[in-house]
Amino acid sequence: MTDNPLHHPPSTNAILAETNAIGFTMASEPKTGSLLRTLAAAKPNGQLLELGTGTGYATAWLVDGMDAASRLTSVESEARFQGIAKKHLGADPRVRFIQADAAEYLTAAQPGHFDLIFADTWAGKFTHRDEAIALLKPGGLYIIDDMLPQPGWAGEHAQKMAHLLEQLTARDDLRMTRLNWATGIIIAAKKH
Repeated sequence: MTDNPLHHPPSTNAILAETNAIGFTMASEPKTGSLLRTLAAAKPNGQLLELGTGTGYATAWLVDGMDAASRLTSVESEARFQGIAKKHLGADPRVRFIQADAAEYLTAAQPGHFDLIFADTWAGKFTHRDEAIALLKPGGLYIIDDMLPQPGWAGEHAQKMAHLLEQLTARDDLRMTRLNWATGIIIAAKKH
């Protein structure tokens, strides 16, 4: 068995080509995308939130897993990056792109609204985490990646990761699994 995902979403090749052309190096990788697709499929009629659209690579995987009744809100502060995602995924009525700072979005959003949150930017992961988790319905999933050391990390980044793990582990409102797979993924479910 190989852990390379089969059947990439149709838009991912074009998204990656444009992502590489602009020098954006922070797109999720295929294993993470495959997991996101599976978790999105596990939330029929789900309300999903992606913090950090980037160029839309992970967005494409989430959309590929969603059923017809599900909805995805994807938040990104950089219009140039999100423009690539909109170009390839914006015609899908299930997706709503919001250009905003994720911290501001999290502060203003309605608690208990989402079935799944993929926090792939600073806010919602390192800051404003309580606000992000408050947006989850009971049983909702909170997903973060890049938990294993990555090339180019500064020395203090490893300390930030250790602190993040410590804080998540201490929460009594989550049940968490750490995966030493892909770039390092945490999946946490909000308790009822």
